Amino acid sequence: MAYTIAGVDIAKNVMQVHWVDPESGEIVNRPVKRAAFLEYFANRKPCLVGMESCSGSQHWAHRVKLMPAKFVKAFNIRNKNDAADARAI
Repeated sequence: MAYTIAGVDIAKNVMQVHWVDPESGEIVNRPVKRAAFLEYFANRKPCLVGMESCSGSQHWAHRVKLMPAKFVKAFNIRNKNDAADARAI
């Protein structure tokens, strides 16, 4: 079974989610409020979730793949913001 890979950049109130829809090829990059984050993924097909490793990501560590920030930074090709960080992840 091939999983969709989703990159998530976490912040205080909003988490930015980025993935490419495997059926249509559409690039999805949208903010999701922290309170609705679990519900958002509960209503989707199973996927592999990646996050930049930080103190806030440790809460999710047993459910997602964590990446050191120095590896994520190399793929951030635009200005530093949540959407660009989620794309790099």
